[in-house]
Amino acid sequence: MALVNEHFLKLTNNYLFADIAKKVNAFKVSHPKKRVISLGIGDVTQPLCPAVIEAMHKAVDEMAVQASFRGYGPERGYDFLREAIIKNDYAPRGIHLDPNEIFVNDGAKSDTGNIQEIVRWDNNVGVTDPIYPVYIDSNVMIGRAGIFENGKWSNITYMPCDDTNNFVPQIPDHRVDMIYLCYPNNPTGTVLTKEELKKWVSYAIKNDSIIFYDAAYEAYIQDENIPHSIYEIRGARKVAIEFRSYSKTAGFTGVRCGYTVVPKELTATTLDGSERVSLNQLWNRRQSTKFNGTSYISQRAAEAIYTPEGKKQVKETIDYYMTNAKIMRESLTRLGFKVYGGENAPYLWVKTPNNTESWKFFEQLLYGAYVVCTPGVGFGPSGEGFIRLTAFGTREDCKEAMQRIADWVTQV
Repeated sequence: MALVNEHFLKLTNNYLFADIAKKVNAFKVSHPKKRVISLGIGDVTQPLCPAVIEAMHKAVDEMAVQASFRGYGPERGYDFLREAIIKNDYAPRGIHLDPNEIFVNDGAKSDTGNIQEIVRWDNNVGVTDPIYPVYIDSNVMIGRAGIFENGKWSNITYMPCDDTNNFVPQIPDHRVDMIYLCYPNNPTGTVLTKEELKKWVSYAIKNDSIIFYDAAYEAYIQDENIPHSIYEIRGARKVAIEFRSYSKTAGFTGVRCGYTVVPKELTATTLDGSERVSLNQLWNRRQSTKFNGTSYISQRAAEAIYTPEGKKQVKETIDYYMTNAKIMRESLTRLGFKVYGGENAPYLWVKTPNNTESWKFFEQLLYGAYVVCTPGVGFGPSGEGFIRLTAFGTREDCKEAMQRIADWVTQV
């Protein structure tokens, strides 16, 4: 008989955002006249910028003509986009990459979940806590996470990030094979300085570890002293894979396009230590087998954000969301909430009053102000006592939500 992959059975029954949707739908059924404002799920609301739309229309027209029609594209991505990435995202920061170190994908979530396939199943894992759920769940699916007990996985090293350590993860006192870092951070909205990031690169070099660095929100960094890429740190090319996304940068949540950087210097060893293997080659082999490439139309759309017009328009959209974040941060602070993030990222990490459990506060906010947040505990044990709010709503909803919360706070 066919046997199921029992590691999947170790996962919790519902994904965090599915649980939120279920609770919100139940509220809507019982309160059909109340308009709910969602500041929970991090989906964008502003339309694609004109430069992107123009590029997509042109690409569609090309697909209608035999001479310019495109079928399967290269698994790594078209040269026109990979070269634009290097020229605009890395070269200005003094980072030199080869086009074959860039792998265009259908959104960063796919690669952040799949990348762990190219290293051994029995490597141990280190994560900042709280953390984006896909990092842990993808390792559970392959059998790497161990046993789930008391809210934690036995083969995962949790590095707590909260208000007691200013949200800076502590370097482990033991060797960790695979380390997940996300900065600017989802969900806390906090960042790491260059000096802190140097410590992680040094640790990885010393311990022959691999850092999976998710930089999906780097375009939202406002502080010029905060690194946008881990490759700004000397030696990082030997130990780090970096993930980038156009989902929040350019509103591509429905278009699907991003990319992963796997440097040629990055290697991992075989079990007996007799051979060091290029992870760039392994990832290329994996992609060639399991991925037929990102659509031509999406890649032309992504290329357009690097044009002068595209850069200007994308920046305007980012500024729009960061203005939302400023409005939210200032409003909540005036109401007496302790608020973190929202200055270099589109997420705000808000401490619940009186140490209220995060799911309980989620329901209080939903039923009291008709506003949806994300319970912090859904991102890990250290998320308990916090909620996440996103700045991706419309300006009107952002302001109304803050007013609703203010009215609710004064009533209670």
